[in-house]
Amino acid sequence: MIKNIFRGIMSILGLIVGVVLAGVLIRNPYVEGLQFASDNVKEIIIYILCIIILGLIFFLISSVVYKGIEVLIAVIDKSTQKTTISEILFAVAGAFIALILTLLFLAPINKALGDVGKLFKIVSAVVFILINLVAVIIGASISVKKKDEVTQLLRNLRKDGIKDKKSKNKSASAPKVLDTSVIIDGRIFDLCQTGFIEGPLIIPNFVLDELRHVSDSSDSLKRNRGRRGLDIINKIQKELSIEVRNYEGDFPEIAEVDIKLLKLAQTLGGKVVTNDFNLNKVAEFQGVSVLNINELANAIKPVVLPGEELGINVVKEGKESGQGVAYLDDGTMIVVEGGKKYVGEDITVVVTSVLQTSAGRMIFAKKKE
Repeated sequence: MIKNIFRGIMSILGLIVGVVLAGVLIRNPYVEGLQFASDNVKEIIIYILCIIILGLIFFLISSVVYKGIEVLIAVIDKSTQKTTISEILFAVAGAFIALILTLLFLAPINKALGDVGKLFKIVSAVVFILINLVAVIIGASISVKKKDEVTQLLRNLRKDGIKDKKSKNKSASAPKVLDTSVIIDGRIFDLCQTGFIEGPLIIPNFVLDELRHVSDSSDSLKRNRGRRGLDIINKIQKELSIEVRNYEGDFPEIAEVDIKLLKLAQTLGGKVVTNDFNLNKVAEFQGVSVLNINELANAIKPVVLPGEELGINVVKEGKESGQGVAYLDDGTMIVVEGGKKYVGEDITVVVTSVLQTSAGRMIFAKKKE
């Protein structure tokens, strides 16, 4: 049905082109000099021939053109399967802006060429069309590539307008970009629930893809970790009032998820929330702000000073001879000198020293005399 309508439209277009071409040929000096018939008969013959020939040509090529359009649609559909709606909208907007700028630039030139010959006008029209097409392609490409920067600029302008209306002592919090490790860890839910983390929370699609991949792993441990991460995301979205955004974009030129997170944080002007020590170091090197859950956990542990007394339960032997090991409620390890013989007992110890490491804190103590 659609194909038949298209062939009919192409045939009508061929007839119109034939009429225009016949009008041009009739005024051609060479055709005017032909004396095979009277002028009226000659014009009728030229019109009939041009209309029939061009109509037939357009009718015959309509099938090929229609197949080409179908192939083009299939290619576009395949290439846009992973393209988000926002990217398409930005591409259309960029193409539209580029087309307007090009038309404004070419309008004076087109007007200046109004008195030149017809052939040159046809050539210039074709050139102008090509320039417009190139401008549309360039505008769409730049707009899609700079989508994140434009979005952040508009968001910042909107925030500035809101800040002007609000009191000066109030400021919007930076977006918090969650990485895979901190989602699987689960403590981010408790932090958000207590109000220590302010939104918006940004959960990128490439992090969700990594979680899905882990949750589908053949390794049961990895599979459980991945499913736990997905459950944590659902809990945050359903049970907390904090704003959660899903970032649909991607950075196809970057392979590693961690580097994508840092790039996203730079683009949005936000901070990365993680408990990955290595990602923390890379972020510091690139100048990206990081909120490390492990560092926060260490920072809020109770301070224990040398000479302070603690009541503990020795749970096991230590690595060194005669040592015993106990733990505080927050998980801090206490190494008790000579505590091996008190395993399973409650004793009072005196803190002798405290060792702080990147992995946490360790307390050394001895039994109170």
